[in-house]
Amino acid sequence: MMRAATAHSGHRLTPWHRWGVLLVGAVLLLSGLGWLALHYRAVLVAGIDDLPHPLEAWALRLHGLAAVFGLFMFGVLAAAHVPQGWRLSRRPRWAHQRSSGLLLCGLAALLAASGYGLYYFAPEWFRPTLGWSHAAAGVAMAAALAWHHPRRSAARR
Repeated sequence: MMRAATAHSGHRLTPWHRWGVLLVGAVLLLSGLGWLALHYRAVLVAGIDDLPHPLEAWALRLHGLAAVFGLFMFGVLAAAHVPQGWRLSRRPRWAHQRSSGLLLCGLAALLAASGYGLYYFAPEWFRPTLGWSHAAAGVAMAAALAWHHPRRSAARR
């Protein structure tokens, strides 16, 4: 019994891990959605000129800065949380977290690659497709993170 409790408590994120992931994820999601809203506002509101909104550049700068911290947090989680979670997910109680964890890892890789591509390599004809794919993956990442988080029953609280 002691071994299981130790393995389980070692798998839980420390408060700074949890808050780091949540804070960086929230900044990434909000800055990305904010940029989309600013960039495509002309589509939503008639009569707006085609000039970029002055806050677009700042939203992208914030998004890029948060992405650096997001990659750091993913590296921290990949070093400890992911291997321990992989071992624990063999148990039926934690089995759903293996699939959601794999989805999170795949989405993180897709977001890093597509973000890098958007910033450095995407030709103009491909940027809208890659950009919308990146945005969809970011929203999916937020949903997958909510799915991955373990739920505590009222009896266990």
